[in-house]
Amino acid sequence: MSLPRFVAVIDIGKTNAKVVLIDSTTRQQVAGRSTPNTVRRDGIYAHADVERLWAFIIECLKNLQAEHGVDGISITTHGATAALMAGEQLALPVLDYEHNGPEDTAAAYGAARPDFIETLSPRLPNGLNLGAQIFWQAQAHPAAFAQVTAILTYPQYWAWRLTGVMASEVTSLGCHTDLWAPARGDFSSMVRDQGWAGLFPPVQPAISVLGRIQPDVAAATGLGAQTPVTCGIHDSNASLLPHLGAHATPFTILSTGTWAIAMTVGGNTDGLDPRRDSLANVDAFGRAVPTARFMGGREFDQLVDEVVAPSAADVARVVRDDIRIQPTFTPGVGPFPDARGRWTVAPDSLTPGERTAAASLYLALVTRACLDLCGLGREVIIEGPLARNALFGQALARLSGVPVRASGDATGTSLGASMLFGAGEGHAATGEEAEPVDVAGFDAYAARWRAEIA
Repeated sequence: MSLPRFVAVIDIGKTNAKVVLIDSTTRQQVAGRSTPNTVRRDGIYAHADVERLWAFIIECLKNLQAEHGVDGISITTHGATAALMAGEQLALPVLDYEHNGPEDTAAAYGAARPDFIETLSPRLPNGLNLGAQIFWQAQAHPAAFAQVTAILTYPQYWAWRLTGVMASEVTSLGCHTDLWAPARGDFSSMVRDQGWAGLFPPVQPAISVLGRIQPDVAAATGLGAQTPVTCGIHDSNASLLPHLGAHATPFTILSTGTWAIAMTVGGNTDGLDPRRDSLANVDAFGRAVPTARFMGGREFDQLVDEVVAPSAADVARVVRDDIRIQPTFTPGVGPFPDARGRWTVAPDSLTPGERTAAASLYLALVTRACLDLCGLGREVIIEGPLARNALFGQALARLSGVPVRASGDATGTSLGASMLFGAGEGHAATGEEAEPVDVAGFDAYAARWRAEIA
């Protein structure tokens, strides 16, 4: 099969969903549309509005086909999400991973889940361990769970809706789920012990073409009946894919969005601490990648009402007057899960530029703490929204002591997902190296931040 030129990427993040068209010859975004990824609060628990998303996807594909033509479809989504199928229907709504229902069975799940040494997956709150979701759904809704015939991780759910073919895939199975044993390249012991092994479809590579679109999809969108669809990939692994084979190892990719996820390719998993939200992701080729993360995008939105690019004077004042933000504003996750976030001054007393500066430095400091857990590569490449935050990159360069570059690929996860067609060649368009921040007193400022946590 010749490689498709125009690839429509379905990219479902926790906050927003989008469909973009990537020109695979130039690796540039041609067109795209987005919508908020709303959570429904009706029904038996908080859940994804999959029918609204499906209507959005179909409409986008129809418009992209009419305007440019679509030669292939690829899929990437956030993790910690699965669809429990009863034949061709959902047995239960697609659970929102922030719903606290799984806490009701936390003690029993804690006894059932495998040790960290087997899965390299830490115990996380609510439904951030996909295994905890499935365990709770089985306990809380036994009649519905008894009807489950297949468990589909989220990218593969959408691939099934497009193609009618069911599959499992390692990047979604291996992202803090408790369901995968990276060293064995197989499902964890818990999957067998809970009797779930027969519910997961055969594992297919992310880079495989799962099938062609179904006739009803072709009719609704105008796409050709032979339009191929890839198996799909977990979103942070989509950000990682263009860089595999393109840098000397070890190197660190910082994938940003709702989450800031630091992944050190070629790094060692020995420094991971399951108590501090560090883990091993599994890349598209099944290899364990030491990872540490925090909810950087969400925290930034909580901390900054009006984003204004800070001036040199704004940064100098923040450092000089010791205006710090101490972690964390999303309890239970990140390298400081038990800390309580606070400002050292009243944030309302600051200008928007000063507030943006303080939040940018805060994110850089937390990111540096993440790098202590997953390992610091020879260089750090920033993907996603934080690649556009110059102060963040400059501060991280100072704190890490290695080259820090913003990705030159504005499309982030979408570009990586498009490369599932013909994946294997490293492609890394990185921007200029960030100049380390040079502000009097910054090193002492960072030392006070660390000391207060300790």
